[in-house]
Order: sequence, then structure tokens, then C-alpha cells
Amino acid sequence: MNKSDEVEYCNLEIRFDRRKIHDLIRELIQAGYSLFWSEANGLFFISIRTGRRLVKLRFRRIRNCYKMIGDYTIRDVRLSELLERMINDSRGHAVVKRIKDRRIVIEDIMFGEIIRSVEVSGMEHRVIYQKNTTVTTEEMIRAFQNKRAEERVHVLRLELDYELAVLHEALAEGRIADAEASKKRLMEMRTEMLQLEM
Repeated sequence: MNKSDEVEYCNLEIRFDRRKIHDLIRELIQAGYSLFWSEANGLFFISIRTGRRLVKLRFRRIRNCYKMIGDYTIRDVRLSELLERMINDSRGHAVVKRIKDRRIVIEDIMFGEIIRSVEVSGMEHRVIYQKNTTVTTEEMIRAFQNKRAEERVHVLRLELDYELAVLHEALAEGRIADAEASKKRLMEMRTEMLQLEM
């Protein structure tokens, strides 16, 4: 990856338990990165020095697990590979934009798998890859038997209760910026609730 290359990670949906975060810190240290971490107010931060830049990974605590939040621009090839391995291993979701020589390749990743890849160059764009959307009978049966959506509904209700408490506290203390950020997160949850038909 040369100086003009960078990778942007947006709309991340990666979940961890505390042990996996500790494993991530250990792996970063073994890879030779200078870093520090902290935890406060239900958020866990890992700040990683990459050359002259500081990348700050953010994780929000949700009951007894953590969800990686935020968008990131990475110019370090090893850190980029590590992030993509985390997305794949946790079967996470993300939109990855690879910027190189005035070209952008955008990959939509769901459940750790690329489902669509588009190349953008100036005003032109072309689909490089799109996962076949035909569904077999076996896949439909597996989908009906899958409890993931039901489990997500339960977790989403807990996240909603927590976020409402955060909003209430922010409003009570007059923290307008925190209240607006909380409202934005609640709107995202509302969209997911509609998708899950809650």
C-alpha cells in the first residue's frame, strides 16, 4: 500500500466479547504497534499509532459484549488486513472503500462475505462482483430454522432500553450533543426494528 492508498471502513457491525478485545490488543502489540487503551462510560477505546497517524478504535459495551462503532480510514496495510480478518471471523457487516490511483472499489460485506463489489472511476462505475441472489429451497428452510433474527430481537430490545436511558440522562444533564447522538442511534435501531418486523 503506497502513500496514496487508503481503505475506509463504514457502517461497521462487529461484535466482540472482552476476551476477543484482549486478544486483539495482544495481536497488535505482537505486530509491533504502539498503542494504549481505556474504558469509560460503557465505551472501550484502543488507540493505535501507525506512523504519524493515530487510529482510535471504539467499542460500545452492550450488556456482556462489545460492538465496534464508528467509521475508520486506514493507511496501514497490516492494520487494514487485521480489520478485515476481524470482520470475516466475527461474520460482521461493513462497507469497505478501497481508494487507489483515483479509483474507488466499494465492497458490501454481510456476515463476513462480500456480496457486491463496485469500481468507481470518475463518473463511471461498474459492478465487478455481485453475489447470486437466487435462493434454493434448502437455504429457505435453513433461514426459517435460523434463530439469529429472534436472538437479535432480544438483544436489540436491551440495546434500545440502554440507549433510552442514555438519552434520558443526556437530556436531564443538558448535554445536547450527546442527546442528538443518542437520537441518531435510536433512529438506526428503529430502522433495524422495522427490518426485523418487531
